[in-house]
Amino acid sequence: MSQNVPECPILSHAHQNEQTNPIPPYPLAGVAFLAVSRMVPLPMQTRYDQADVRRLLDQWVDHIAAGFSKTEPLIVIGIRTRGETLAQRLTPLLVARGFDKISRGVLDITLYRDDLSEIGPRPMVRPTHIEVDINSKPLLLVDDVLFTGRTVRAALDALADFGRPSAIRLAALVDRGGRELPIQADFVGLTQKDVPMSHRVKVKLMETDGEDQILIEPRNAG
Repeated sequence: MSQNVPECPILSHAHQNEQTNPIPPYPLAGVAFLAVSRMVPLPMQTRYDQADVRRLLDQWVDHIAAGFSKTEPLIVIGIRTRGETLAQRLTPLLVARGFDKISRGVLDITLYRDDLSEIGPRPMVRPTHIEVDINSKPLLLVDDVLFTGRTVRAALDALADFGRPSAIRLAALVDRGGRELPIQADFVGLTQKDVPMSHRVKVKLMETDGEDQILIEPRNAG
């Protein structure tokens, strides 16, 4: 004696469409259909003009301002050369955002570099100017490009000779990746971590170069 078994509407629909539509309009129970798309990587931007740099600076300083208390003193130290210039730029922008207890200084890290023996018998050493007590105060260390991390390590060694801040935060306008030491920036304006090792990131600033610009170019470029 045979019984009429009700036909499953899902399987029936799939059977009716198996010739005309190999993939059902909705997934069957227990079956997953994956759509695979191929993403074509966009070419790396290699030039940022004055408007780009201004926009990056505004976003950068907003991020920095959010990371410190306006009621506490803040020491801003720039690493020579362009870190010094960027620290000069940042200071009035932070003041405009309510920071009225800012002290500024300049740090030359030449004698603290771990490759000092490789840069010649007479390295150019310029003065360090830190005329404020940095002990037990938050300190913002500023540089233009973060690469291997060795410049920052040298800067930390140099700062240790002046005191012990309550915290040191690193602000880098550009992070290009390629780290050789476990050092990361707390505040970054532009992240470009796909820069080939054969290329350099060059930051130009109005005060030192006559224009604001960021270039990513081969090391042998003029």
